[in-house]
Amino acid sequence: MTDSRIPLPYEGLVAAVTGGASGLGTAIARELSSRGATVYCLDLTIERVELPLVGIVCDIGSSSSVEAAIDEVIRQAHQLDIVVANAGIGAQGDIEANDDEEWARVLNVNVIGSARTVRAAMPHLRRSSAAAIVFTSSIAASAGLPDRALYSASKGAISALTRAVAVDCLPYGIRVNAVAPGTADTPWVGRLLDGAKDPQAERAALENRQPTKRLVRPEEVAEAVAYLASPSSGSTNGIILAVDGGMDSLRPRPA
Repeated sequence: MTDSRIPLPYEGLVAAVTGGASGLGTAIARELSSRGATVYCLDLTIERVELPLVGIVCDIGSSSSVEAAIDEVIRQAHQLDIVVANAGIGAQGDIEANDDEEWARVLNVNVIGSARTVRAAMPHLRRSSAAAIVFTSSIAASAGLPDRALYSASKGAISALTRAVAVDCLPYGIRVNAVAPGTADTPWVGRLLDGAKDPQAERAALENRQPTKRLVRPEEVAEAVAYLASPSSGSTNGIILAVDGGMDSLRPRPA
């Protein structure tokens, strides 16, 4: 009897998602898995990673940890086709708020951490016929947001890095894109709201600055990442895909 089942678009592919144990990373990992990929969540803590996702301990702030995690993916799966460099940390304050040590800490995770993840994966991606890299940038890379100087700088670097890596990867057939979410309804944003003087008012302010008047859903970001990484998106390369409810590009008339 022949198999009449229609194959899923990601069937047979292996993906690694940094920061895959929470927030956007979990939503991305689940979406890729639902489309047929074998997905490894690389994160500091993996207790919350649920099957069929596979958790691997990884500190993207350390080259040796990243290299060990990628090696473990290859040991288990024998291949790597998709890398989603999603993990990152937040930072608040204007240009005077953070000292050199904090700048170094955030840039080491958000920028160099993403770079070292892709660097470690490159030898394996070159062997894939469906290789794709997706970085996580942010609305903060293109819109001036208050009290986000350091964070914005880190995400601006990610957007620039995306295009630079994309052009370098052309000879290898590896596509490189980024997703740029607006303010998303994630645990990290929840913690920021919890620390505000008036969490309800702060949430309302974040929602009202979005043209859609609501925060971005993690599942919407995951859908965009799945499109960018899909083998069927072969002509999508070197783009920064905004998933921000129009925050960067729309100017609605004030109510």
